[in-house]
Amino acid sequence: MLDALMKIFGKKEKSGQIAKQRLQVVLIHDRANVSPEVMENLKNDIIKVISNYMEINQNEMEINLANDADSVALVANIPVARMKHDKGEHA
Repeated sequence: MLDALMKIFGKKEKSGQIAKQRLQVVLIHDRANVSPEVMENLKNDIIKVISNYMEINQNEMEINLANDADSVALVANIPVARMKHDKGEHA
C-alpha cells in the first residue's frame, strides 16, 4: 500500500530500497514454497475471475505474498478502470 501511495505522490525510491523489497518478496515466496509458475498461474486465474465483474489494468496489477511470524498472506493491488454493472457484459 505504501508503494501505491509513493507512486501516486511521485516519491522516488532509491535502488537499494527497491532491491531490498525485491529480496523480501523472493524470500517470502521461498518460505511459502510457491514457484514463480504457480504465482503466474494464480495471477492469471485472478485476472480471469475479476475481469468478469470489472475492467482492470493488468499492466499495473501486483500480486505478492507477505508474511508475518505465523502466516503467509496473498496481497493484491489491482487497479480497477470501471465496474461492469450489466451481467451480460462479462464473458
